Amino acid sequence: MTTATDHHHGHTHRLDLADATVREWDATVLSSDPEQGIVLDRSAFYPGGGGQPPDEGVLLWGGVRTRIAGTRKGDELYLIPVEGDPLPPVGTAVRGALDDERRTQLMRTHSGLHVLTGVVFRDFGALVTGGNMEPLTARMDFDLAEVPADFKERIAESVNAEIARDRPIEVKTLPREEAFAIPDIIRTATNLLPPDIEEVRIVDIVGLDTQADGGTHVASTSMVGRVEVVKMENKGRGFRRLRIRIL
Repeated sequence: MTTATDHHHGHTHRLDLADATVREWDATVLSSDPEQGIVLDRSAFYPGGGGQPPDEGVLLWGGVRTRIAGTRKGDELYLIPVEGDPLPPVGTAVRGALDDERRTQLMRTHSGLHVLTGVVFRDFGALVTGGNMEPLTARMDFDLAEVPADFKERIAESVNAEIARDRPIEVKTLPREEAFAIPDIIRTATNLLPPDIEEVRIVDIVGLDTQADGGTHVASTSMVGRVEVVKMENKGRGFRRLRIRIL
């Protein structure tokens, strides 16, 4: 899953990390370049990472609409406008707005994946080896040498039971040492946290799953909806891929 250390990237204050419910906000353009993109002082656009794709949306300014197709991460968070759309000049006051349906679906999907990884780890002790998501559909790969014949059905039943329990999903940032004192805080087979990170963002599905993560999530498991385990694939070397759909 994704990781993050603070609420800034370059000169942009990241509203998405502090409050995943923000959909509209005011900002000022810090730089505007047809090649690089647009940098804002404040942004709720999730830039992508850890399998969660970037947000889409618009910037509104002076009666003009600039559509945002995604984000490029470099020394700054560069918002990528749709080709041909006008660029707001540096210093322009803009109103940012996310595509609410897309973001909400991605939040439900990401939280659903955390329930899935929590159940698989709890019941089978398996770590994640990879994953990816789009709105309401996702895959997750696990290091699982052997599984029972009814594995797919058992996982689906357990995941939806946890969703129905309406467990709170809490996000907090902890100092590195305190975070790593939590058992099994890294749920991936490879630790993706850079060694120089001083603070770790934690996503806690209370009573089920606690892991380092930098993505956006719903406030409780009941908001995920229902998870359908569409397919299980054997990817060789003991790796199993689960494909899910959020209903």
